Amino acid sequence: MGELLTKGGYGMRKHRRMNIKKIISTMILFFCSIAFLLPFIWMLSTSLKIETDVFKYPIEWIPTRWNAISNYQEVWFGEYPFYLYYWNSIKVAVLTTTVSVIVSSLAAYGFSKVKFPAGAWLFIIVLATYMVPPQASLVPQFILFRYLGIFDTHFGLILLGSFSVLGTFMLRQFFLGIHDDFIDAAKIDGAGHWRIFWRIALPIVRPAVATYAILRFIWTWNDYQNPLIFLRTDALYTIQLAMQKFTTINGSFYTLIMAAAVSAILPLLIVFILGQKHVIDGIALGGVKG
Repeated sequence: MGELLTKGGYGMRKHRRMNIKKIISTMILFFCSIAFLLPFIWMLSTSLKIETDVFKYPIEWIPTRWNAISNYQEVWFGEYPFYLYYWNSIKVAVLTTTVSVIVSSLAAYGFSKVKFPAGAWLFIIVLATYMVPPQASLVPQFILFRYLGIFDTHFGLILLGSFSVLGTFMLRQFFLGIHDDFIDAAKIDGAGHWRIFWRIALPIVRPAVATYAILRFIWTWNDYQNPLIFLRTDALYTIQLAMQKFTTINGSFYTLIMAAAVSAILPLLIVFILGQKHVIDGIALGGVKG
């Protein structure tokens, strides 16, 4: 009886120590998250102030004098209207993400579940192109786009991001986790590869596809290099080029710059908040794959 009480007391002390460690870890993570969020909070707060209150000390995290409507009105409908650049970025990001997900999913399924001669060697060749730095292909792409007449167009910009070796490789690893028995059973029932891909394989790896779609959207939205090289007309500018131009013109007005920055990152926050469940499911799917 005494031995049981001793073991019970030891178990309670161990459980108490684990709870204390969990509380300490939670507090540390909480303060770290606050530290990471402080720049964004300051940016949001500054975008709501009048210019003379930006560098007040101590910092006014909650503005006492608000100028939010004027700041955001100047950003969205001023000399450089952000609503136009927003539309350009949304169009390019959504279309690029859609085409890239379709192409990468089909290629990943083909390389993982369709047996054809030299398939492994072809995949190695495709994967080897990922080792070429994107900057090394800018000049050939520039010349080719000028020759094809798609330079300074959104179509050319969408075409650049629609074929991703990384997306193909990433999704192929998840398609490989689908047991071949599912594929063989579908073939016995008379299903072709398109039906197997659409009805069986794609639903199984849907979290991974959603994860790649979110990443592709973020990469395209944040892309600065390709729009800088392949766009010349102001009316076609994406949000990143607009931010650079807006900052150059309004470099001394921090309230306007912060309002523009908040506007630029807002879609990324919305996409992540709405898609975080799919990201977690994709990570979990990768953890139990095979």
